Amino acid sequence: MRTMKKLDAIIKPFKLDEVKDALSKIGVQGMTVVEVKGFGRQKGHTELYRGAEYVIDLIPKIKIELVVLDSMLENVIKTIQDTVRTGKIGDGKIFVYDVEDAVRIRTGERGEGAL
Repeated sequence: MRTMKKLDAIIKPFKLDEVKDALSKIGVQGMTVVEVKGFGRQKGHTELYRGAEYVIDLIPKIKIELVVLDSMLENVIKTIQDTVRTGKIGDGKIFVYDVEDAVRIRTGERGEGAL
């Protein structure tokens, strides 16, 4: 069984369609997308609403989760980086984890075949 990696990419919401298209072009066949909120170095910001100032300390982001073969890992990381990088704070992060196994529920296929 070839080794697999799970990537969690936290990105700005308006970049989702670009990332989805770019990953599809390099052969990524599936992903999970979740709307999340959080903060990093940005630490949120202050906004004015109806004359009142309030702090938004949890910034809306998109979390993309995908599992790929080791052989695709660097290309996937580079594609995500190149697609979402604006050069400004808050561009996001990519986390990489080892995946021991994957099982396709419908067929029982395991490992690479389940992807």
